[in-house]
Amino acid sequence: MPLSLAEMRRNYTLDGLQETQAPDDPLVLFRDWLQQARETECAPVEANSMLLATVDSDGRPHCRVLLLKGLSDDGFTFFGNYQSDKGQQLAANPHAAMTFFWPGLERQVRIEGQVSKLDAHLSDAYFDSRSRASRLGAWASPQSRPLANREELEWRLADATEHFAEQHVVRPEHWGGYSLHPERVEFWQGRSDRLHDRLDYRRQNGLWCRTRLAP
Repeated sequence: MPLSLAEMRRNYTLDGLQETQAPDDPLVLFRDWLQQARETECAPVEANSMLLATVDSDGRPHCRVLLLKGLSDDGFTFFGNYQSDKGQQLAANPHAAMTFFWPGLERQVRIEGQVSKLDAHLSDAYFDSRSRASRLGAWASPQSRPLANREELEWRLADATEHFAEQHVVRPEHWGGYSLHPERVEFWQGRSDRLHDRLDYRRQNGLWCRTRLAP
């Protein structure tokens, strides 16, 4: 039976986004919006949740939810397995896109740019900040690879636990951080009757240029 969702709609009325509210640097506005999301979004939504889109060597897009783990003037930081599908796709094509959606604030931010691996010492520092169980999990999971069953994963975890029983769990070489260096950042604020506000920043010759887009 066909499923119709045509009547599922919401009128956005909380706020607007004018140029006078938008600084020259989009990362300043992103930090402000992220902080507001941290203060207002309800559990179990995590304000740093994002969709990360990548493209494989055949030009096919892939998308998944990750957590943003850092932000600097250089870029947006996240972590994962370099040998996973995501890692293989970024190795083949370093261009990627992120999307943050904060429904409680009726806001969305889209970010596009090139991705590079973090320096090893930064990946080491973050890995060491994780719980021991999470660090063991990074050793146990051959992310994105087929498993015969759940028991195989549990066996791999038991093997890693035994191996590091009397040792500090160091970061495996196949696991680490990435930084997405933004070239485009678009801020979307929901408005009534679908006449939303969209401010689009694009980096040109090292400077950010801002444009209003039609909704």
